[in-house]
Amino acid sequence: MDPNTIDVKAKRRYNSSGRREQAQRTREAILEIARRLLLADGYAATTVAAIAQASNVSVETIYKAFGGKPGLVRAIYERGLEGAGTVPAEQRSDAMRAAEADPRTIIENWGTFVTEVAPRSAPILLLTRTAAASDPEMAALLETADRSRLARMEHNARDLFERGLFRADITLDEARDVLWLYSSPELYELLVIRRNWPIDRYGRFVASGMIAALLPERDG
Repeated sequence: MDPNTIDVKAKRRYNSSGRREQAQRTREAILEIARRLLLADGYAATTVAAIAQASNVSVETIYKAFGGKPGLVRAIYERGLEGAGTVPAEQRSDAMRAAEADPRTIIENWGTFVTEVAPRSAPILLLTRTAAASDPEMAALLETADRSRLARMEHNARDLFERGLFRADITLDEARDVLWLYSSPELYELLVIRRNWPIDRYGRFVASGMIAALLPERDG
């Protein structure tokens, strides 16, 4: 085989990988700039053109990648749910829960996950809630996000329920609803945004509230 052919193919594979990495970096930069502008100026006042200008890309690039402003908001929210790690927060939470036998430790870890995810996801959901009053696409996104969060909390609650880790009087639906309450953007808004609670204090409050509502008291 001609060695020059091998070089060309290798170089093409490298260039393709480099283009994908650059496209991902561009996407992340657009989302971060869009998030900053949306939270600073509001949904209605923030235009795709302003986001494109601040991101040094064309308007067409944003429409091609995200389908417009509603798609940007959805992508920002979904990225927020992934948290700060290279592995999405939900996957890390599931692995932790499966490996841990103590329900208090599981819920305390959930409180820690809240401190990672809520600052990234709650503000954009609160913006969506405001925009939903006049924008049907934002109303649909808000409803989808709420249903998805409820389903996620049922998923979390079911595992502990089936393992018999809740108090005897707690039903699966009650456990789901408690987790849904403590993961709500409204609670984050009240305590962190409006009352200026430090995020670590908020995480401890969430964990202690869920423990008190769902688990039996410790012996002694």
